[in-house]
Amino acid sequence: MARILVVGGSLGGLMVANLLLRAGHDVTVLERSLRSLQGRGAGIVTHESLRQALRAAGVIVDHTLGIPVALRVVLGTDGQTLCEWGHPQILTSWGRLYALLENALPAGHQRLGASVQSVATDDDHVSVKLASGEVLRADLLIAADGIRSTVRSGLLPDVKPLYAGYVAWRGVCDEAVLSRHTRETLFPHFGFGLPAGEQLIGYPVAGDSHNNSDSTAVGQRRWNFVWYRPAAAGAALDTLMTDADGQHHPEGIPPQWVSWRHIAAMRQAARDKLAPQFAEIVEKTAQPFLQPIYDLVSPQLAHGRIALMGDAAFVARPHVGMGVAKAGDDAVALAACIARHGATPEALRHYDAQRRPAGDAVVQRARQLGAALALPPGNAPPYRNPRGPMQQTAIDPALFDTYPPEALAA
Repeated sequence: MARILVVGGSLGGLMVANLLLRAGHDVTVLERSLRSLQGRGAGIVTHESLRQALRAAGVIVDHTLGIPVALRVVLGTDGQTLCEWGHPQILTSWGRLYALLENALPAGHQRLGASVQSVATDDDHVSVKLASGEVLRADLLIAADGIRSTVRSGLLPDVKPLYAGYVAWRGVCDEAVLSRHTRETLFPHFGFGLPAGEQLIGYPVAGDSHNNSDSTAVGQRRWNFVWYRPAAAGAALDTLMTDADGQHHPEGIPPQWVSWRHIAAMRQAARDKLAPQFAEIVEKTAQPFLQPIYDLVSPQLAHGRIALMGDAAFVARPHVGMGVAKAGDDAVALAACIARHGATPEALRHYDAQRRPAGDAVVQRARQLGAALALPPGNAPPYRNPRGPMQQTAIDPALFDTYPPEALAA
């Protein structure tokens, strides 16, 4: 049995911790937040590999995982269907997956408020110094601490997130507040809105975990949307990341601090550019928020007794719908390599050789899918074939060769 520390208690960290605990290792998750992360995040597209990873992590994957969606539709500005595609998927939410993984983790294996200050390694151990001054020692350390990874920044200080040139407005809207027309023509589907140089996607997810116990019952669900809009680096992006009091938030603006002026302008743009169904959802979303879109590529995942995984290793733009699935694949690969080679640097080298090419390929595909969104406003031509985005966004990796990005007509 090995002693293993996991830095980061988000979805990737909980998956790898559960997998390694089930393999008999002594695992502790170090999460810097003082409280559970339950309630964070929005919609998640599941793929078969993610469902397999969840099962291996001890999660019961059944009808309560999410909402099945059978059809994708592209709506024109008049609200009529431009095209549709039968493509069954299960859509869930970040909060739902977090609750399942946190419940699967035995008590006593996660420490909240454990902020990592520094990491050091020698031939036999890795040491972690917490902000409290406490020092922990282990055989391996797995960094699953996200896009702004403290561990990665110490190992690879020159590797930083690269801004893509556009932002995502996001939100979830309660089904119960929507008109019958929107509930019937859009709500049950994976929907697409395609103004020139922009993309809106959305789909139904379970109801609010605090109010409806993750209910998938009709009338208690929500509709999750992501609207990609161009915002050039510099003044345009800085303005969006500045709250109503003039405070700039360069690394991410909290949802409650997004300026009401920017929200009002976004809602007006929805009325001007999108189908009425989308505009209604955007208007009735209580707290829309925005995220700059970044990607990131780490040139090395194994550093002696330290491994990078999930968003600490690679961040792909969301068009591939692979963020959590990729973290699950990393977790499964790490657990398999440790089972085969022990809790050793050799195991992590095998993990690196397996997952680094896969992570790079996902990032490159996502860049191709999002290329048209980085063009300056007004410079992007209309989508000539709306089936391109509809049939390539957030599909299962097994279908990547069937729908190559170069076929995207924009």
